[in-house]
Amino acid sequence: MAATETINDVVQVEREGAVALIRIDNPPVNAAGLAVRAGLVDAIDALEADMEVKAIGLYAAGRTFIAGADIREFGKPPVDPWLPDVVNRIEDCAKPVVCALHGTTLGGGLEVAMAAHYRIGTPRLRIGLPEVSLGLLPGAGGTQRAPRLAGMRMALDMITSGRHVPAQEALEAGLLDEIRDGAPREIALAGARDAAEARIETRRTGDLPVAPDEAALADYRAKMAAEVPHLFSPHKCVEAVAAAARPLAEGLAEERALFHACQDSPQRAGLVHAFFAERAVAKFPERDAEPRELKRIGVIGGGTMGSGIATACLLAGYDVTLVEASTEALERGLATVTKNLDGAVTRGKLDAAGREATLARLDSATEIAALGQADLVIEAVFEDMGVKKEIFGKLDATLAPGAIMATNTSYLDVNEIAAATSRPEAVLGLHFFSPAHVMKLVEIVVADRTAPETVATGLALAKKLRKIGVRSGVCDGFIGNRLMQHYRKAADYMLLDGAHFQEIDRALEGFGFAMGPFRVSDLAGLDIGWSYRKRHADTRPAQERYVPVADRICEAGMFGRKTGSGYYLYGAGQGGPNPEAERILEEERARAGVTPRSFTDEEIVARYMTAMIAEATRVVEDGIAQRPIDVDAVLLFGYGFPRFRGGPLHHADRIGLDEVIRRIETYAAEDPHYWQVPGLLRRLAGEGKTFADLNG
Repeated sequence: MAATETINDVVQVEREGAVALIRIDNPPVNAAGLAVRAGLVDAIDALEADMEVKAIGLYAAGRTFIAGADIREFGKPPVDPWLPDVVNRIEDCAKPVVCALHGTTLGGGLEVAMAAHYRIGTPRLRIGLPEVSLGLLPGAGGTQRAPRLAGMRMALDMITSGRHVPAQEALEAGLLDEIRDGAPREIALAGARDAAEARIETRRTGDLPVAPDEAALADYRAKMAAEVPHLFSPHKCVEAVAAAARPLAEGLAEERALFHACQDSPQRAGLVHAFFAERAVAKFPERDAEPRELKRIGVIGGGTMGSGIATACLLAGYDVTLVEASTEALERGLATVTKNLDGAVTRGKLDAAGREATLARLDSATEIAALGQADLVIEAVFEDMGVKKEIFGKLDATLAPGAIMATNTSYLDVNEIAAATSRPEAVLGLHFFSPAHVMKLVEIVVADRTAPETVATGLALAKKLRKIGVRSGVCDGFIGNRLMQHYRKAADYMLLDGAHFQEIDRALEGFGFAMGPFRVSDLAGLDIGWSYRKRHADTRPAQERYVPVADRICEAGMFGRKTGSGYYLYGAGQGGPNPEAERILEEERARAGVTPRSFTDEEIVARYMTAMIAEATRVVEDGIAQRPIDVDAVLLFGYGFPRFRGGPLHHADRIGLDEVIRRIETYAAEDPHYWQVPGLLRRLAGEGKTFADLNG
């Protein structure tokens, strides 16, 4: 009969004949917090001293084996026993330890498993070492034991990418010894019995030799230099894996030194902030409201955005009705959805049968009346207030009581749209980003009379779509586009004053943006910004400095990639600056009486980022965003802000609020209308506080 002993609140030991089991039960994901670490050491010590125990099985309760570190310990001083010491203690155990893995065994969980003497995974197991996504490297032997089990190339692939490896691939690579189906306890028990009776061959991972793979190391050094030149930790990951060719103790010491170097890097702080931003946005005022159950979603508009939204909803398991104004437009929309699903098959997200089943949940129509059974409808037509109000009036007359109406508008007043209905409490904005089935961000725009249940439903939908929903108030452009319209002016002012658009793009790409603002405009289509500027021309303040370069490029029929030219040329053998755009720029400088001056990369970045920080501060000050971290999330997940820098307001804290104020006051000598110090920024600096203090 089995005897159970409680080591502490999260670790238990069960003895059964000649074997013993160690059970981890630390819900929800069995994170390797202090209690788990201490319990494992105490359990190993006790079982090693028990002369009746011949082998040990290690497993976890719940949905997964250890899924990584305890995020509650992030940023805090480490407390003994450290995970490296726990891992080494498991490997040094005089009795064989067989580990049963299931769920998503990640980070420190995989490092624990690699220290065991035999690993058995379940068929649906996925493993990984994702520390690089937090600006770190595996610091508990992962960079040393993975190469011993799977070779340097496989270890480099896993550690520099952080990808999740499925069980079969892990088995073939040598990271697992077996795959068995069944409950983790039963797998651990059978494995321990096999080890006790010598039916399986166990060994210490640290005793295995590592074949130096100079070709793999050279390949990954080149790969990191080409793909992530701005990042710190991926390059240190390669150095750590290279150290695996040394004796284990030396390699572990080098790993520890490189881990501390990553830990001390500002990039780690930025990446950890981004990690928490993704989770913090869920803490919204209406989170206790009950969201409406959604089964069928209507999408009005079958263009690129509407088709992308329909695709995202289908992939999340919803029934979808796509509505367009004409048969021809509807057919184009349906073809786009089908193409998107074909792409999901190509990427391995769907199989052929899944594609057919997904398409079977898609209906279509040319009349809004077809949406009578929809629980939520998302309008995604072009940006015209009159058209949107007409659509919402029809929806109000069509939808059942309790149904929700959402607009995908990028800029327009959601309060005015809601007023076109008799139930403004059921109206909100759901601002997706293109391509909507790929981009992670959705701005949840809350109008003055939007009901808490409506907001909760919008955020629940974003979660079901595997997107990051950020709550926003109503203003022109909400959070993201409001910021973009402001900080883009800083780039335009530098352009007119003497910086070449290619210089500005290059400087900001050097800062970490994937693309500079002028390349982004070419990609999105210059006509989009042109339409916005024309729509707002009558309300532009007389004292505002205006740069018409982009307008003139559009007037010449050059809209960017879609027309083959914009700021840059596109097509076979092209890609450099567009001479016609350069000519227009020179003409506008002459017209404005500007004597061009040079800008360093550092000055370009400083002006652009200071403008972004200033407007981001005003967005918080105006109550459009709940907290600074919400603004950071929008820029990180919707606008390509470099993740390792954490977002504009995290970046402001890093450079210092007094320095931001100094820059604004310096630039204000040139343009006092544009460069103004927000009151909130001055107040925080005066009180010695940071934006982080406002995040709660």
